[in-house]
Amino acid sequence: MKRAVILIADEYQDLEVWYPILRLREAGWGVISAGIDSKKYYEGKFGYPITVETHIDELQAKDFDLVIIPGGWAPDYLRRSQVALEFVAEMNRTGKLIGAICHGGWVLISANILKGKQVTSVTSIKDDMINAGALWLDKEVVFDDNIVTSRKPDDLPIFCKTLLALAEGRKL
Repeated sequence: MKRAVILIADEYQDLEVWYPILRLREAGWGVISAGIDSKKYYEGKFGYPITVETHIDELQAKDFDLVIIPGGWAPDYLRRSQVALEFVAEMNRTGKLIGAICHGGWVLISANILKGKQVTSVTSIKDDMINAGALWLDKEVVFDDNIVTSRKPDDLPIFCKTLLALAEGRKL
C-alpha cells in the first residue's frame, strides 16, 4: 500500500487538507496527518478541525511515497519548523513525490528545493518562487520531476489526479 503524509499547522486551508486525504484514501492509500508541534488538534482557516495522527518529528521520509503541503496560513508556520523542512528536503533527495498547493510553495522555498524547477502557486507568492530559482507558470497544475504544484482549491481535482497518476507510473 502506498503511504502519504499531509503536513498540518494552524489555519491550514480546509479543502486543501481534506480533499487530498479523502481522495487518496478512496484510491487505497494509507494517509496520515502530521502536526509540527505537541498539539493534537488543529483548526483550519475556515474552522474545520483535524486531530493529527502523529507529529513530524516522529516520521522518516523513507516510510512515505508522498508528502502534501496544503495552503492557507499553515505554510508560514510549517516553514519555521526545521524538522518539517528537513523531512521535505529528504523526500526530494530520495525522489519521492512532493505536492504543494497555494501557499504551500513557501515550504518548498524554505526547504531549498526549487532551483531550476517549473512550479505554480497562488499568485501572491509568485515572486518568492521566482526568487528561489523556480520558473513560475500560471497553470492549474505543474509537475517537474517529483514536485507537483497547484494554485488554489479550485485546482484540487487535477492536483490529486496528477499525484495519483505519477505515483502509479501512468502517463498524463
